[in-house]
Amino acid sequence: MTHPIPLATYRIQLRDGVDFARVTRLLPYLRTLGVSHLYLSPIFMASTGSTHGYDITDPTRIDPALGGREGFEALARAAQDQGLGIILDIVPNHTAFTLENPWLLDVLKQGQASPYARHFDIDWQAGPLVLPFLPEPFEKMLADGAFSTSDGFWRFGDVSVPLAEGSAATGDLRSLHEAQHWRLVHYGQERDGITHRRFFNVTSLIGMRVEDRQVFEDTHSLIFDLVRSGLVQGLRVDHIDGLADPKTYLQWLHEALPDTPVWVEKILVGDETLPPEWETVGTTGYEAARLIARLLTDPAGIEELDTMWRKATGIGTDFRAELRQAKLEVLDNELAAERRQLRDMAAAAIKGSPVAEPGPESLREAITALLVAMPRYRSYVTDTARPEDRELLRAVADDAAQGLRSRTVVDLLADLMLDPRTDEARALVRRFQQVSGALLAKAQEDTAGFRWTRYLPANEVGAEPDEPTVTADEANAFLDRRRASDMTLVSTHDTKRSGDSRMRLVAISHLPRAFMALHDAAGALPSAPAVEPRWRWYILQSALAIWNGDADGSADRLNGHIEKAMREAKLTSFWSNPDAGAEAAAHAFARDLLDAWQRAPDPALQSLLDRGEALAFAQLALQMLMPGFPDIYRGDEGGLLALTDPDNRLPVDWDSLAATPDADTKPDWTRQLLSLRQRHADFLKDADARVLIDDTGIRLIRSGGGQHLMVAFSARAAAQDGGDLSLAFADGSGVRVTLNPVRTLDNL
Repeated sequence: MTHPIPLATYRIQLRDGVDFARVTRLLPYLRTLGVSHLYLSPIFMASTGSTHGYDITDPTRIDPALGGREGFEALARAAQDQGLGIILDIVPNHTAFTLENPWLLDVLKQGQASPYARHFDIDWQAGPLVLPFLPEPFEKMLADGAFSTSDGFWRFGDVSVPLAEGSAATGDLRSLHEAQHWRLVHYGQERDGITHRRFFNVTSLIGMRVEDRQVFEDTHSLIFDLVRSGLVQGLRVDHIDGLADPKTYLQWLHEALPDTPVWVEKILVGDETLPPEWETVGTTGYEAARLIARLLTDPAGIEELDTMWRKATGIGTDFRAELRQAKLEVLDNELAAERRQLRDMAAAAIKGSPVAEPGPESLREAITALLVAMPRYRSYVTDTARPEDRELLRAVADDAAQGLRSRTVVDLLADLMLDPRTDEARALVRRFQQVSGALLAKAQEDTAGFRWTRYLPANEVGAEPDEPTVTADEANAFLDRRRASDMTLVSTHDTKRSGDSRMRLVAISHLPRAFMALHDAAGALPSAPAVEPRWRWYILQSALAIWNGDADGSADRLNGHIEKAMREAKLTSFWSNPDAGAEAAAHAFARDLLDAWQRAPDPALQSLLDRGEALAFAQLALQMLMPGFPDIYRGDEGGLLALTDPDNRLPVDWDSLAATPDADTKPDWTRQLLSLRQRHADFLKDADARVLIDDTGIRLIRSGGGQHLMVAFSARAAAQDGGDLSLAFADGSGVRVTLNPVRTLDNL
């Protein structure tokens, strides 16, 4: 039986006190809320103390910390009794590179003779597997007597690494170490000395070779069992672009589970679309969140904000220049190991070429230029290149050649990747495509996005900071491509800000002078001069995003985010070398700002809060009623003001949410809109969608079978209030809703 597409999903972040038993107790509330499926973060055995579950140690076991197999089966049966399905988040790209990983332990013991050696993406040609686990250099620890052996393990501190079978009789410690299938090195060597493929720059996550059919079967055996047993009704694939061959992976998944819908976490850039040959029902919806934010952003306000921002901060660059610089820096630092590996792969691929005989520096330069020029996450070349990939990589080569003394090596590498005829060329293009996505993510989302901070609603996963608005033609072209099976999200554990916080910041495009008034007032605080202007601008937006009237309750959350932002920006403060003085000054400024807001509420602040609330309701209506189906992040139905992880994983007060909601609140609207979706499911599945944008605001119109639904939002018509939102259904009769001070929504 083919599983139906959800009416709406509810995203549960397991761990941190949320296990299968806790979720089971939530089921009556979720059924009453009106969702059709639970969407669970990974349930597999993960590292001890994991807060997220993506650091899987054993993909064949359900984590006992969550309740184990028995607890999951009880949850699944209880969900079915409530009429709810389960969508499971799966992680094929990587597992934990730790000594808790049983397959990895076997590889450490047996090396390439281990039956699990093929499972991990390890460069054995580079020598023994590098373990960057040492707190000090090997030679110092050896001289200090920090190492010992016993019971078949090499030991230091509380770490025990299994010795190769039969090697314990080797003479001294140095020769014993050299006899292993692994090499212990100082953790500083993870920058450019590792020999395994990792997830982005996270050395503690090792890539899995699911392009090998046996590895695919072994890593997915539990998943297949859970689906075939009727316990799971859908799958969400984490980080699809990290795989060597996403198309084949999805084909194998479809062959194994032909009736199970599969969604992919895929960041689409610009007008990029999913490859049509992929066996997937859609994406998880970052592109939909981007569209909603762009629709609700005021273009005139952005122009005014840009002038204010540049004057206040002295920043004169455009975003593309900032991104390019960030890519170069990330390749020099966070992804130095990946670039070195690519250079070596390129050398092997071009060996014997009659076109050129470049040295290692020429290859490094060409690889750098090609990676920096890649405008999207990746291409999808396997043994052949699709026409779209051929066009993309040719354009990338042209761009990469700009500024180089010679383009010969760039063209040689591009030709090899477009037509990979040898194993070495195929290995090069495969790894290049895996690294290009990691580079864009680290450079844009986690570096440039914290430097070029004019308007933070556009500095989001799947968004473009220099493209904060959208035309009606662009919006309608996007809606034409949408499927009823695509997810529509506004918040996840990965978003930089929750949907409601994002709308708080969209409000500054509507009221830029109110924001500038807050900025000027903040600049007059005694602590302000000690903080660089770019960070005062950033901190002000971040404070606005989570302000709830409680300075004490907001300060630690805001300071944690500021620390993360400054270190991710990598300007003066770094995770490996924090600028304690700059961070302390930023924290003091943030605290003074919050105290000032609590002490004497500012009319400019209140106007932004009112507009942000109105925009949050408009966002909710668009999320619920645009093509696709809504994915609700845990707690978002009650209003969620949150910054980056871990702030967006703070505990949810489900007991309060389960109470009968007050009229005209977000929980009330969420229930009513989900009820509307249920009553008119067939209409919403098939209806056309178009957007109208004019001086009065925006309108989303769904039409089909003689029925019509319109959602209209206007802020300009109610400049002193939050804004106006109206919904009308069927024959046009409906209710006009004024969002501030009164909110009402009849059952349409």
